Amino acid sequence: MHRLKTRPQFQAAMAGGTIARTPHFALHRLLLADGAAAAAASPSDPATGPGSLPPQEPQALFGMPAVWLGALVPKRWARRAVTRNAIRRQIHAVAHEYEAGLAPAAHVVRLRAAFDRTEFVSARSERLRLALREELHQLFRRGTAAPKG
Repeated sequence: MHRLKTRPQFQAAMAGGTIARTPHFALHRLLLADGAAAAAASPSDPATGPGSLPPQEPQALFGMPAVWLGALVPKRWARRAVTRNAIRRQIHAVAHEYEAGLAPAAHVVRLRAAFDRTEFVSARSERLRLALREELHQLFRRGTAAPKG
């Protein structure tokens, strides 16, 4: 499994669309196996404005059709760096278990809501780790069961 590293890779993967959601996470995917599918998944009108990039072929961002994964954990939803890093580690660990069932595509797991700090006081608590793993397993089960196309 390859890791997404650049902003254009993350943007291209997220433009592919959301294939699964849970209360705290969203799974985005951009298919890479076939050039026509990847071109159809890209937006018809490229984004403009600050932070937008010139349009380019999504396939060119990824060297080969393989399973690519990125974890997007915004500071807005996880204020402490230790929490963000723990969430990223859990995302990559759970994704590794589902690697065989994932399509050759670029995947981004995005945190879309905060975990309640009154319920999970410590960023490194066992309760938070188990809650993360359970929800990530649910997310990847939904993502691997989704139709490929």
